[in-house]
Amino acid sequence: MKYYLFIDETGDHGLTKIDINFPIFLLSGILIKKNELIQLELLLIKFKMKYWSTESLILHSREIRKCSNEYKILLDEDLKNQFYNDLNQLISRSKFLIIPSGINKVNYIENYGLLTDDPYEICISKLIDSVLTKFKHQKNQARELQIILEKRGNKEDQKLALHLSKIILNGTLNHPISNSKNVIIDYEFKHKKENINGLQLADLIAYPIAKFMLNQSIHNPAFDIISNKIFLSTSKILIT
Repeated sequence: MKYYLFIDETGDHGLTKIDINFPIFLLSGILIKKNELIQLELLLIKFKMKYWSTESLILHSREIRKCSNEYKILLDEDLKNQFYNDLNQLISRSKFLIIPSGINKVNYIENYGLLTDDPYEICISKLIDSVLTKFKHQKNQARELQIILEKRGNKEDQKLALHLSKIILNGTLNHPISNSKNVIIDYEFKHKKENINGLQLADLIAYPIAKFMLNQSIHNPAFDIISNKIFLSTSKILIT
């Protein structure tokens, strides 16, 4: 059975400059079966056509929240409410799992200092480890996992590709390769303008999770919509 894992991020993974108001770096993974991805693609195309009469629009969380650029139409409050209602229903009805992994950079530096491994690599290792934990629950099934990431730059992509290659070769902390031989993992980087709907969904979902981790007492209806789709191999989203 083939699965896709779309991964996007929110926040800056660098440790030298920290926004005290938003010290969270989080990776959001969308794990979805191939047949369910086909259905999700159709729903997202229909959604885009309804509001922009084109499927080429790229959904972007930050611009949606700010109602900027193509999303200025959301300055109309009635249309904005309908937009979010449709989006929430689309997410609720679609079949996929959310695998998040992140750090609070302030706490992380206090525990490990600045001279630590790349936070991006640490988070993606934990994320993939969680996926393999999920697969372990489905015994005796051969699986193919295709990881899709957005291009960030040649240097960053090459560094991450090396890290992912090591995971494919050796496995993860809780799932060494000797225990994961029935899982075939591959990865590819996609440019934002390629309009990959799975990456756009990962982007939309990342911010509400990060906001929840920053302050769980604040009302967060976007998180409430997705919370029942979150899978964790441990009890925590943030690495401490």
